[in-house]
Amino acid sequence: MIDGSEPQIAVITGGTTGIGLATARRLLSRNYLVAVFSQRQESVEAARDELAKEFGTERIFARPVDLAMPAQIEAFFVALGARWGTPHALVCNAGVSPKGTDGATPFNEIQLKEWNEVLAVNLTGAMLCCQAVGPAMMERGFGRIVMIGSVAARTRPKIAGASYVASKAALSGLTKSLVTNYAPFGITVNVVAPGRILTNMAGEPDTPTNRAALAAIPAGRLGQPDDVAAVVEFLISHEAGFVNGAVVDVNGGEFLPL
Repeated sequence: MIDGSEPQIAVITGGTTGIGLATARRLLSRNYLVAVFSQRQESVEAARDELAKEFGTERIFARPVDLAMPAQIEAFFVALGARWGTPHALVCNAGVSPKGTDGATPFNEIQLKEWNEVLAVNLTGAMLCCQAVGPAMMERGFGRIVMIGSVAARTRPKIAGASYVASKAALSGLTKSLVTNYAPFGITVNVVAPGRILTNMAGEPDTPTNRAALAAIPAGRLGQPDDVAAVVEFLISHEAGFVNGAVVDVNGGEFLPL
């Protein structure tokens, strides 16, 4: 177990927009070293420049990575290790949710290509990232892993398609297995399940979909990325060492698993 005096390194997948970027900003403000990646080079560059203006360049590590490409995941963690060492925390935030002009693909029309692509990013990519950091966390005797799930995997989905819902639900199963494997080594693994959060994926607030979502939220507002980032910050902290295998719902009361 480490004492917290050494610099803490956090990796955030999909860390260049939305929840991931808000988490990166929050952790940088708490003096973490933060590594982010996403698939698009322009998104990586924009996030890197934005964060560098606020926090300087020395605590930011940003690279383009396609989670569907295992070799790119491996190369990212090798490069990160050469620069800073192995991470103390991993936030598996990256996800894709295919939608057309009429919303998600109806179940009977889902093609195997879409199904495989969503699971490759949302589930298999998360698994590969855990494999990349797990052994070093075990050796260190400390680690924090947070999966970003979804309210769509916690209750009857209203907006998301079956491929997305299945991938996010599977993260909970993966988490259970990781708790069994990693808990004896001081590593915690938890899930944060956001509700309707105002990100690029959710679109503009004043759309029919978001107005309908708002009507179902007792808190009376749609979520902001920092609502989720605040929970992630706690779960990767030393203080959260006895929170393990939990699913934390961040949805304004839309879903109540009581």
